[in-house]
Amino acid sequence: MKKIISLLLLFTFGLSSCEKDDICDANTPTTPRLVITFYDNAAPTTLKNVTNLKVVGVGKEDTDAIIFNENGTSVTKYLATGSTVSIPLKTDAETTSYKFIFNATSTTPNTDVLTFNYKTQSVYVSRACGYKTTFTLNPRDTSANSGLIKTDPAGDDFWMLNINVVKSNIELENETHVKVYF
Repeated sequence: MKKIISLLLLFTFGLSSCEKDDICDANTPTTPRLVITFYDNAAPTTLKNVTNLKVVGVGKEDTDAIIFNENGTSVTKYLATGSTVSIPLKTDAETTSYKFIFNATSTTPNTDVLTFNYKTQSVYVSRACGYKTTFTLNPRDTSANSGLIKTDPAGDDFWMLNINVVKSNIELENETHVKVYF
């Protein structure tokens, strides 16, 4: 009888040490990217496709540009053609600056730099997924576009004519955060 009780106790302790596998579901929202949608400046409600847009972090080499097309060549994988792009923000800083190079493959590309100022917050997702970082664009000055500074480092005139922050809380990737008119 003591052997049976000992065996049952050993079996019970053995089962209690097993735990369910924790796997983060691929559909679980993680740290969101900033979603930028492009519009026609002459018809502000009309989406407009950018052509051969290349986005490179300020201070980075062109070969460190954001990859938009995993299956592209060494040149085309860095190019976006469409009305929407999603870009990551730094989770360990409060600013991120990118060069947006319009018509990057032409002999006369046009470069505008956008600097995003924001606060970060770590949000617990689950034991399997851990934490994600959310962002809130915030002004460093009193400009109309809170959290955003536009510059033209090449002096080739701005191709981005108007920029509006439409959602300063960046928590999901299924919505537009910034509208760019060109």
